[in-house]
Amino acid sequence: MAPRSLIRRLLGKKTDTLDHSPIAAFFQNKAAQQGYTLSAGQNNAISALARETRHLLAGQPTRSLYLHGPVGRGKSWLLDGYFQALPIAEKQRVHFHDFFARLHRGMFQHQRQDDALAVTLDELLAGCQVLCFDEFHVHDIGDAMLISRLFKALFHRGVLVLVTSNYAPEGLLPNPLYHERFKPVIELIAARMEVLEVSSPQDFRSLPQAQSTQRFTRGHYVWPGTPSQRESLDLPAADCPSQPLPVGNRQLQCRRQQGRTIAFTFNDLCEQLTAVMDYLLLCQDFDHWIIDGLPHLAECPIAVQQRFINLVDVLYDKDKHLILIGPQPLADSLAGQAIDLARTASRLGQLQQARPQATPDPVS
Repeated sequence: MAPRSLIRRLLGKKTDTLDHSPIAAFFQNKAAQQGYTLSAGQNNAISALARETRHLLAGQPTRSLYLHGPVGRGKSWLLDGYFQALPIAEKQRVHFHDFFARLHRGMFQHQRQDDALAVTLDELLAGCQVLCFDEFHVHDIGDAMLISRLFKALFHRGVLVLVTSNYAPEGLLPNPLYHERFKPVIELIAARMEVLEVSSPQDFRSLPQAQSTQRFTRGHYVWPGTPSQRESLDLPAADCPSQPLPVGNRQLQCRRQQGRTIAFTFNDLCEQLTAVMDYLLLCQDFDHWIIDGLPHLAECPIAVQQRFINLVDVLYDKDKHLILIGPQPLADSLAGQAIDLARTASRLGQLQQARPQATPDPVS
């Protein structure tokens, strides 16, 4: 917990006025240092975060927050900043894929228990008071049913939940075959969380200052992947043979494995029956990723597109260096039907472009 003197200082103002909130001051300073101008939606979210922080530190009931809006509008920036500024140790920042992979694994291990979810949450949360849940989305009906139980359990435990999502609650699980079955969760979110839209005309990820600190954004998109480009970047040949790669209890195929660097083809990772857990396990061992042969996603089945979206989500969240190779400009490749491709395009758009006329310096 925070020292009493710090809590007293943070609780010194009873008003919700943004200018007098230490949380707001943190964000204002952070924005000024990074050359950002806070949008109205961000300021509204910051006011709500400041208010709930005062309630939390005073031992009062809190209301969880659901922040939604288009890609690149600063939702994750708010979540990460809040996690950094919050003066308590009992907090966790988790990603949708990572958290649910651990949740499924824990419930499987405790399936003989009367309440496997409760036992698993005891292990995963370990006294957590604030859970920052980034990139929340739902496309699987199995996850949807588990989310209902999860949120009820979190609210019952009094955990302050901060969620960011590209979707308003009513836009979750858009598949018409399942959406009606998800409505109780949407109603639960509306009843127990304050829903705020974070929007702005500017995609903050496109600004140069947003790309200075991440390893991911120092990666490259290389097209069309000529022999000279490959030689310049020390990339595998286009016809490089596959080799077996153990991943957990499974065996995948890769094209090169050297130190903390791993190379795959798009087929190896996305056209095969891989899963988010495979990507998470690989991230434990590899920091530099090469993915070759990005096709026109519009020509791929939705399941293949979704695997690629999940893969990019994991690499971005784990901040891995990525060299992606395709035969055509990136924008041409990313035209597809999967509804989360806008987020993927925003993230991959931060990669440095290596066009036929120029190649970047080799990665050291």
